[in-house]
Amino acid sequence: MGLSVLTGADAQAQKSTVKNPPVFTKVVYQGDDQIYKKNPLKAGEFYNPVLQGCYPDPAITRKGDDYYMVCSSFAMFPGVPIFHSKDLVNWTDLGGVLNNINEFNPHDTGISAGVYAPGITYNPHNDTFYMIVTAFSGGLGNIIVKTKDPMKGWGSPIKLDFGGIDPCIFFDDNGKGYIVHNDAPDKGKELYNGHRVIKVWEYDVATDKVIPGTDKIIVDGGVDLSKKPIWIEAPHLYKKDGRYYLMCAEGGTGGNHSEVIFVSDSPKGPFKPSSNNPILTQRYFPQNRANKVDWAGHADLVLGPDNKYYGVFLGVRPNDKDRVNTGRETFMLPVDWSGTFPVFENGLVPMEPKLKMPNGVTENKTGKDGFFPNGNFTFEENFTSNKLDYRWIGLRGPRENFIAVTKKGLQINPFAVNIKEVKPTSTLFYRQMHNAFSFATTIDYKPASEKDLAGIVCLQNEKFNYVFGVTKKGNDTYILLERTEKGTSKIIANAKIDIKKPVRLQVKAVGDSYEFSYAVNGADFQNLGGAVSGDILSTNVAGGFTGALVGLYATTANDAKPE
Repeated sequence: MGLSVLTGADAQAQKSTVKNPPVFTKVVYQGDDQIYKKNPLKAGEFYNPVLQGCYPDPAITRKGDDYYMVCSSFAMFPGVPIFHSKDLVNWTDLGGVLNNINEFNPHDTGISAGVYAPGITYNPHNDTFYMIVTAFSGGLGNIIVKTKDPMKGWGSPIKLDFGGIDPCIFFDDNGKGYIVHNDAPDKGKELYNGHRVIKVWEYDVATDKVIPGTDKIIVDGGVDLSKKPIWIEAPHLYKKDGRYYLMCAEGGTGGNHSEVIFVSDSPKGPFKPSSNNPILTQRYFPQNRANKVDWAGHADLVLGPDNKYYGVFLGVRPNDKDRVNTGRETFMLPVDWSGTFPVFENGLVPMEPKLKMPNGVTENKTGKDGFFPNGNFTFEENFTSNKLDYRWIGLRGPRENFIAVTKKGLQINPFAVNIKEVKPTSTLFYRQMHNAFSFATTIDYKPASEKDLAGIVCLQNEKFNYVFGVTKKGNDTYILLERTEKGTSKIIANAKIDIKKPVRLQVKAVGDSYEFSYAVNGADFQNLGGAVSGDILSTNVAGGFTGALVGLYATTANDAKPE
């Protein structure tokens, strides 16, 4: 990602006049979930989820031996994270598909707006990859971007003339294109709250447009309209043995989430549901089950390296209070498609933390040789390279607009924007990927006024977050912990500190219990505020579609005042 340049009002609002901006060094994120300690990997195994933390709504495609997978990102920047693999086990992070702020700018959207669920499809007829997604910002709506090589970036967004969300593109054997998506029923025909339909359009591959008048409703409500199914969405079309299969999510992305399948002799229907629906769900089991994985659904299928089908889908791993802080994550299961309909293997029993690697895959390299980690791992960042790990992201704008890698470490040039505002913030974020974790950094910073603050922020959204930072009151320097719930902020604790040297800051969580500590000598940590609840960092309490983020934050619009 190159440096993105802001123009106009955005640039004026974000100019930094700070003479001594904070410098961050020695970031260590450490995952420490018990489930991985109790379930060490044996030869030929890998962990599920394959992508931990907020990587929901996965879609996957294949060209030859190359697999590409994309996920939702909402108002995080860049938009639509993309990963590459040769074997479905070892994944490389390629950054984000929508990485040009002049073409995708979620600068004024809530964290759960931005871009929704993407689809990705390889078209062998023109050797082109298509990524299609709904963008709730900048008036984009449904867009498609194309490339011959996802390793080299993507073309500019092409606007598509239809509404709804969750679009996916499919190319038939004859090269003809179709788009399926979720939409509201026709006007006046909505029967109940959550009543949705799936539509199909013919797609002109030559002009990259849907063909007007070709739209048709192919699923009304879901598998059985008489039972008032809710939120039929995330459709994907496949062709196997001359027949067309439509796979969708049903039940909403919560405890009732599931995956269902239909079949037809034409991509335009009529589609008949399988009698064995759902083909994937975790909704039938006791709420207090151990090692719970829940909310499974929103899936996509691909033929694996062993010529067997695999499905990727979202799920959650609630914490000890049954709250979802790590967000909706990307899971995988093998799929048995030996009969008429595909069925997720072990997708209708409580999910396990480990999977067998596909036949022929010999090595699990996750967390090594540049491959994305999973399980328990330690991530260290000393900010000595100009090429930052793609796990570091911006919110509502590019990280490059406020960071500078210097000889001393990572300098954040603070915006005059508070973390509670719906604007791009000067915060370098990392997804919370474990229910038990620690995140620590050293900050070299001398705030000049009460408006200046820098430190760590733990964020679910703009109205639900913790700020743990260094600021000023009069001639004194303070460290404080602020809790914001429903947009109302409260100082949990503060302490006067001497900052002759850089300060080490740390947040440590074990399930719902979060503790914030600091060390003025770099070693002897002092807790500030005791143990506090992570409730406000959960989807259950804060709402929305994202997982908790932890970040390096700086602002010149601080309103947290030491008491």
